[in-house]
Amino acid sequence: MLQYIFRRILIAIPVLFGVTILNFFIINLAPGNPVDMMVNPSATPEQLAMQKHALGLDQPVWSQYLHWLVQLFHGNLGFSYSTREPVTQILASHIGPTVLLMGVSLIVGYLIAIPLGIVCARKQNSWIDYLVTGFSFFGISVPHFFLGLGVIYVFASKLLLFPTGSMNTLGGDGSLMDTINHLVLPVAVLATGIAGNMVRYVRSSMLDVLGKDYLRTAKAKGLSQFIITNKHALRNSLIPIITVIGIDIPMLIGGAIVTEQVFQWPGLGLLTIQSITSRDYSTLMAINLLAAVTVLVANLLTDILYAVADPRIRYD
Repeated sequence: MLQYIFRRILIAIPVLFGVTILNFFIINLAPGNPVDMMVNPSATPEQLAMQKHALGLDQPVWSQYLHWLVQLFHGNLGFSYSTREPVTQILASHIGPTVLLMGVSLIVGYLIAIPLGIVCARKQNSWIDYLVTGFSFFGISVPHFFLGLGVIYVFASKLLLFPTGSMNTLGGDGSLMDTINHLVLPVAVLATGIAGNMVRYVRSSMLDVLGKDYLRTAKAKGLSQFIITNKHALRNSLIPIITVIGIDIPMLIGGAIVTEQVFQWPGLGLLTIQSITSRDYSTLMAINLLAAVTVLVANLLTDILYAVADPRIRYD
């Protein structure tokens, strides 16, 4: 297993290198540049040229990339063109809210989806199955921005039960209960989509396993339905479920850009939108780098969990 992990890490290095090249050149292909967003509109061409030279934006793209890569090897992610703050400091202040929001959303979504998927598989073609399947299609089909605006209108504007957005009340004490109160609506929106997607995979995987001969044998031996379903059937249906979880893990860092924008949640998603509109290249590169590392780590963890869930899988 250790040799397999070491090989995967070696493979991930050139992949990560390629991702940074692709991201850097795509970002620089976008129209406009940071100087256009920073200086006074009445600035002269000479002043614009001086500002570009000071930031190194007058160099060829490949030269800018090499400079960024050298700084990265020294642990320096640069500074924000819009706020003049170190990018590392900006990421540190935004990554916590995103991990909190997405972590709670994933947990809530899985706690809803896995039991419902098991029930649907056991009660196939019943009214419960049809009801939950309809819920799953609703969660997948409704755009997050539409559902987010809907819950804000109903529960925040009309019923006044929850705040409309942000992470804490302005001027408040920033208590845990205040944060939980602000979490409810965005978590409900994100968990609806996560649960809707996961229910289908759990149901399909459980249906495939429940028809196996060894489960009928276990039932004939007198084992309870609870043990058959939750100990034997669920473990053997974990491979597709682990795959979906592995795909969802990068959401912890990537965040939900649209949902964070709708609820003005101060996470990486909102930071991404702000960086795009301000042409903040260095911050965008740092976010993309962090997301790429998270995806590679999630893929590695997924493969390891395959071996944990299924003893037949070995990486010798």
